[in-house]
Amino acid sequence: MPTDSPPRLPSRPAFSADKGGNPSEDELLPTLKSVSSEQIQIIYRTLFESAPDALLAIDRNGRILEVNAEAERRFGYSREELIGESVEKLIPTRFREADKRQKEVYEATRRLCPINDGQDLVALRKDGSEFSVDIRLIPVPIGAVTLFYCIVRDSSERMKAREVAMRLEIEEALVLLSSKFINLPADQVDQEVVSGLRIMTEMLDADRATLGQVDPASGDLLTTHDWTRAGIPRFEVRLIRGTLPWIEQRLMKGEILALGKLDDLPPEAKRDREFIESIGVKSGLVIPFRIGGQTIGAIGIDCFREQRNWDDIIVSRVQVAADMLANALARKRADEEIRELKNRLESENIYLRAEIKLEYAHSEIVGNSDAIRSVLKRAEQVAVTDSAVIILGETGTGKELIARAIHELSGRKQHSMVKVSCASLPATLIENELFGREKGAYTGALAREIGRFELADKSTIFLDEIGELPLELQSKLLRVLQEGEFERLGSSKTIRVDVRIIAATNQGKFREDLYYRLNVFPILVPPLRERREDIPALVWHLLADLTKRIGRKVEGVHASTMRDFQRYPWPGNVRELRNVIERNLILNVDPVFRAKPPALDENSHSVLRRIDEVEAEYFRSVLQTTNWRVRGQGGAAEALGLKPTTLESRLKKLGIQRPS
Repeated sequence: MPTDSPPRLPSRPAFSADKGGNPSEDELLPTLKSVSSEQIQIIYRTLFESAPDALLAIDRNGRILEVNAEAERRFGYSREELIGESVEKLIPTRFREADKRQKEVYEATRRLCPINDGQDLVALRKDGSEFSVDIRLIPVPIGAVTLFYCIVRDSSERMKAREVAMRLEIEEALVLLSSKFINLPADQVDQEVVSGLRIMTEMLDADRATLGQVDPASGDLLTTHDWTRAGIPRFEVRLIRGTLPWIEQRLMKGEILALGKLDDLPPEAKRDREFIESIGVKSGLVIPFRIGGQTIGAIGIDCFREQRNWDDIIVSRVQVAADMLANALARKRADEEIRELKNRLESENIYLRAEIKLEYAHSEIVGNSDAIRSVLKRAEQVAVTDSAVIILGETGTGKELIARAIHELSGRKQHSMVKVSCASLPATLIENELFGREKGAYTGALAREIGRFELADKSTIFLDEIGELPLELQSKLLRVLQEGEFERLGSSKTIRVDVRIIAATNQGKFREDLYYRLNVFPILVPPLRERREDIPALVWHLLADLTKRIGRKVEGVHASTMRDFQRYPWPGNVRELRNVIERNLILNVDPVFRAKPPALDENSHSVLRRIDEVEAEYFRSVLQTTNWRVRGQGGAAEALGLKPTTLESRLKKLGIQRPS
């Protein structure tokens, strides 16, 4: 402990009297000269002891040479306990490095740097408690030696007042932020989110706020909104993954990151630190927001001007603000998904779901007539069951399209529907095609082959033109319908399958038992001549598709063409209409579409007669099951999905009468 008395203060310069009447230099000098060194020591001691702040005199090595009474009171030590000790005794460990750098800078440059290095300082009492302080270090050269006077001012009350003011500002900002998102329309969310980021940045006296969202498709965290103070660089990075990998990993786990300084980052965050240093950020707070246990985004607050300590209260209030913005964005996303879904449902209300598929565009069903509505209603009714369905109708009416619609609306839609064209297969190969074969089942059977029924297990099989099947195969088909089992050709092993059968026909012969097994739910697809009001819509629909394929542009359809099309009976139905339109598009380059329907020849009449015969046979079979009752519940009109007046008109045209 030093025994020397405090060094003498250097003599102060004299000043001339000013206009306010202060003593002049000539008046002061005699007075100062008459004061002895002992008296100066007394004056010094009086000033030192009576200072309202804690004062410490220290040497260049940080050894305490003298303290005043206020220092004893503030730190809880006696003068004897402090003199001769290192000043680090009064400094918490985390601030000692800053104090050391302060002295090193002064030794090298003879200039003082800010002792707090941008952070709020605290001092350490004898009892281990801490209190907020402002510190000023003043070098005093005395001869060849430089001492330092350390002025320590308790700033606890000022810090408390500042903290209270900040808390009030934060709460006011949260109220303002909350009011912005009450009943906010989805199209205004983005601009208010940016406004919310501004409010958050200003309430924390920060410099920049950035919001990122997780892309549902890729899982990447992408920046979507930001607000930045003037003079501060914007956050230009769009994809977070490659730039801040360690931080993103923590965020996706739902962790909050409060970085008071870059040294808070661990060694494994080297890439993150390099990027943060390169853009000049000194402190940062990053808060994820989560829904259903998953991170859907995050908000980052950056400080460029100074370092910042983020206490638990600030973090919790920023998290509240982040949740407000997250909920607003989640509502916006939900609203957008509902509006897309709504548009799709409205579109599907006009067109059958299956007709969107281009590979089946040649048989699309478009229209709003009562006849086609009835067909679609019956398809919806039976789709939710596993009942067998038979679809009746003329060639080209879209029977396959109805079958696909039933499948797509059923619980089996996750598996592909299997189609078999019974009319196009040679009689010798039909059984092999349907039920498969074993190796060596017949000459040329060199390998096992899986049949269509096995492929359709847990799905739907569509048997087009089932009436063309040989009668001997119809019995095997009946067994599959009834029991769900069959054998491959050349095998005695029974195979069980879960297959829904939809059949279609316009003519042919049936075993009676197979017909009634398939006729659980019949659907009659009306010919085009019975829904003529749908022809204009069909024409425009087919033109849109064909002009795109051919590379033509059509601006209108001539009135006479549309009139002729609606008068023509169309024995080939929609398929024939499409062919006529395509042929005339190739021959006629006029932007106004013109065409004449083909003339009906004798063969056409014979085709129509055969179709009428099939239709009449079908109507008779349905009437027999209803005991020839047409109207009312359980009547033939209800079974066929037709209006009673429409069915009565068709029966009259076909000459069908109840037998006497």
